[in-house]
Amino acid sequence: MKENEISAILEKQRALFASGVTLERDYRALALDSLYDAVKEREGDIAAALYADLGKPEGEAYMCETGLLLNNIRCLRRHLGGLMRPKRVRTGLAQFPGHGELRRVPYGTALIMSPWNYPLLLTLEPLAAALAAGNTAVVKPSAYSPATSSVIAGLLGSVFTEDYVCCVTGGREENTALLGQRWDKIFFTGGTKVGREVLRSAAENLTSVTLELGGKSPVIVYDTADIGLAARRIVYGKFLNCGQTCVAPDYVLCDKKVSAALVEELRRETAAQYPDALSDPTYGRMVTRKHFERVRALIDPEKVVCGGGCDEGALRIEPTVMAGVSLDDAVMGEEIFGPVLPILTYEELDEAVAMVESRPRPLALYLFTRSRENKRRVLSRCRFGGGCVNDTIMHLTTDALPFGGMGASGMGAYHGRWGFEEFSHLEGILHRGGAMDPDMRYRPCTDKKLGMIRKILK
Repeated sequence: MKENEISAILEKQRALFASGVTLERDYRALALDSLYDAVKEREGDIAAALYADLGKPEGEAYMCETGLLLNNIRCLRRHLGGLMRPKRVRTGLAQFPGHGELRRVPYGTALIMSPWNYPLLLTLEPLAAALAAGNTAVVKPSAYSPATSSVIAGLLGSVFTEDYVCCVTGGREENTALLGQRWDKIFFTGGTKVGREVLRSAAENLTSVTLELGGKSPVIVYDTADIGLAARRIVYGKFLNCGQTCVAPDYVLCDKKVSAALVEELRRETAAQYPDALSDPTYGRMVTRKHFERVRALIDPEKVVCGGGCDEGALRIEPTVMAGVSLDDAVMGEEIFGPVLPILTYEELDEAVAMVESRPRPLALYLFTRSRENKRRVLSRCRFGGGCVNDTIMHLTTDALPFGGMGASGMGAYHGRWGFEEFSHLEGILHRGGAMDPDMRYRPCTDKKLGMIRKILK
């Protein structure tokens, strides 16, 4: 799609928003209902597309994308009235007589740019939040997941007119054209490098931006942990979608006293969950050859304790665990975003905390321990987007918690009501009457008036 075509669509969306129809509760409710029904009707097409793009099996596609999306839309629809309702707040004596009101108002025209690793969920979940909040929207799915992008474009085109919701497919040329427009809100999910470019483009128009990025998310395992359970849940979270998950455990920091036991349990769990990954039709693949080669180059054969094999033709890398890793190894120099799990050790918990804090803020952090004191120390001293205690990645699956990054891993948060809030501006309104109008605030200022003001504002 050319820049002038994108500009024309944006002008139509501005006109629709200016008409006020997207502000109506019934209009928003119908949009959410229509989106939900369209996704339900196309479950089969969605599953086929996700398998074509990433090799995702049907069960994983539903559990990690379609099912989570439908649940989120239901949540927004169920709570829409309460989310839209202005909230009355008490004000002080200085504003008497009067009361305050908090209102959530939509930004206007929103641009949603999504990645390839969870192409359905990370495109349509932000869209649902944008529509619930009363915006119009243009979505731009990734060019690296063309089958899913095609399904998304067809789905949205069958439900919405382009002056309300439009899907723009394509690659860098379309991305550049979109970022050259003036938007009221930009929501970007992807890598840190491109996130910086999005932020620079948004700065030209002082556009509000949400960035959902990535980073090296650590797992801290303390000697009080249930090692068997920790290994099982680390293997699940790490190798899901072949490690191509923004909150996948990127590396493990393990108490040296239990490191041998953890490595053995990780080896056992990997073999149990992925007994023959390279020939397993339910095990996915790297999205591109470039990505395959990059991840394969991070594997040090001398430190592999399980896995390490590859299928170049199928772009598959075995679930791989590496032990005896140091901060100087290549695997610790960048976000892995693949099925390779390095294990590092520490002597004292403070050492692990210092290591996490010395690096850019991660999108997620995971801690395995039975000790309340260990939990308190780590959670109070480490800064990160979100995470779990005694589990991995499951914090993403609930609408009761916000999801978002911090520092290099992003800004802003969504899921459930936080998505509604992310796509709306919080307006504070003071309502006053004219029955009383004390003259203390008006000129001329006297000592008596100042004394009264001091008493009220003390």
